[in-house]
Amino acid sequence: MMHFGHSFRDESLLELALTHASTGEPQNNERLEFLGDAVLDLIVAEEFFQHGSELPEGDMTELKAWVVSRRVLAEAARDLGLGEQAKIGAGMRQRTLPRSVLANLYEAVLGAVYLDAGLEAARAFARETLKRQLEQAGSLEGVENPKQELQRHAQLTTGEPPSYRVLEERGNAHAKAFKVSAFVGEREFPTAWGRTRKEAERWAAHEANLVLERESAE
Repeated sequence: MMHFGHSFRDESLLELALTHASTGEPQNNERLEFLGDAVLDLIVAEEFFQHGSELPEGDMTELKAWVVSRRVLAEAARDLGLGEQAKIGAGMRQRTLPRSVLANLYEAVLGAVYLDAGLEAARAFARETLKRQLEQAGSLEGVENPKQELQRHAQLTTGEPPSYRVLEERGNAHAKAFKVSAFVGEREFPTAWGRTRKEAERWAAHEANLVLERESAE
C-alpha cells in the first residue's frame, strides 16, 4: 500500500512508526525515531555536500541543523498528516500535538522507510517531503540568522537585545578558537566554540535557540 509516496512492503513498520510511547503499548516508535534521526542527518549532510559545493563546513553545519530542527520536521509532519494518523495516548488527544512529538513521528516514519526499502527509498522520501526546506536552505533563503532570531526573542521578553560573552580563548594568532555564551537578560545559555568571535556568537545563539525551541514544545 502506498503511503506518503512510499509503497511499504512491510505495513507493520509504518504502524510501529505511528505508535507513540504515550499509548503505553509494549512496542512504540522510539527505536525507529532514533534510526530515522541518524538516517536524516546523513541524507541532509549528503545533499549539502553534493549540491552546496561552494558552502564552507560551518555554513553546511548550520543549514543542516535548521533542516533537521523540530520546527521544520514538525511542519513536514503536519503536511503529511502524521498527527492525525498517529496512535497516541488518551491524555494527549485533548490538545494539539507539540512540535517534539510531530518531529519524532517524521523521524520514525523515515526510519521505517529505511528499514522497509533501504537508503535510496529513504533519500527519496526525505527529498520529497522536505523539498521546499532543502531548496530554501540550498539557496540560503528562508533560513533565519540565529542571532537575529535570538534578538527577536530577547526584545519580546526583556525589551533588550541579547549579549555575548567570551569565556575562553585558545590558540595563537593564526589558529584561534573562542568559547562564547549568549545571555538574554541574566539568563545564560549553553556555550559554543568558533574559529572567530563572530562565528562563536552565531553558534552560541544557535544553542540558545535550541533551548528555547525545546521549552516552547514542552
